[in-house]
Amino acid sequence: MSETRIGLGLAALGRPDYINIRSNTNIDKSVESFKANTFNVLDESYALGVRDFDVAPSYGLGEQFLLDWNTSRQHKDVNLSTKFGYTYVANWEIGFSGKHEIKEHSLSKLNEQWEISKAFLPNLKIYQIHSATLDSGVLNNTDVLSRLHELKEKYGLKVGLSSSGTEQIEIIETAQNIVFDGKDLFDSYQVTFNIFEQSCYTILKQLLSNGKTVIIKEALANGRVFRHPQFKNYEPIYNYLETLANNYNVGTDAIALRFVMDDLEPTLLLSGASNTEHLKQNLKSLEFELHSDEISILKSFAVSSEHYWQERSNLEWN
Repeated sequence: MSETRIGLGLAALGRPDYINIRSNTNIDKSVESFKANTFNVLDESYALGVRDFDVAPSYGLGEQFLLDWNTSRQHKDVNLSTKFGYTYVANWEIGFSGKHEIKEHSLSKLNEQWEISKAFLPNLKIYQIHSATLDSGVLNNTDVLSRLHELKEKYGLKVGLSSSGTEQIEIIETAQNIVFDGKDLFDSYQVTFNIFEQSCYTILKQLLSNGKTVIIKEALANGRVFRHPQFKNYEPIYNYLETLANNYNVGTDAIALRFVMDDLEPTLLLSGASNTEHLKQNLKSLEFELHSDEISILKSFAVSSEHYWQERSNLEWN
């Protein structure tokens, strides 16, 4: 039985627009409504046994919502993780036409965002570079890496990174070679892995065997695991997912999440639920196991990394 924990990522909870195929966009998008909903989802998550919560400054007001919740609830047993490197600039403007977030992997941005994020201590367990890329140069920036090492040593944190795109494997390989005082700088890797995007399987299994924390995000492929007329090419996949969902009496989401748990067995799998009903459906993935032949069929649905990320880049903020 997989020992993977399910955590909650706040990417869809802290901002009114998000890259996702949402079935219900007819919701109150005021800040007050979003904060109330976020607290509701966080409270329900905790009540249902979730103890891991992941956020970032670029998740709209998600980091502030989680800070307020963490301060007010005073739970001693939650594990929080956040990131540095992206700034939310859409300013809660619905249908914002420009870039919603700006990337900057500089030392000054790290220090600026750390001044906010350190309020999560002592529940803050993992501090991450947000979407580390090769072209940003962050994995060669001695000043940034040294500062992360300093924070790691001073506060007993795990230092991690999140990654996206076709270069995920190369990013992980580069990060594995960064060492301070004879020890790896990076303890945690947050990576996209799902039924469609399986390119990192081998290197993630290696990380796990080496005792690293592996966190999986976007296990539902931004909603693409659900039947959608935009993706006629996935009809055979949708048919099989729905067959399994009927057999196990769960939703398609639980099948997709369970696939990651049984195939990869990561440390942590993030639910991106934006309401309590979705959360409860996601958590049903903990109630069953897939058979080996079912896992093999689901593995056969992988697409090329290039195709996956091009398709994702075509999704709209909604």
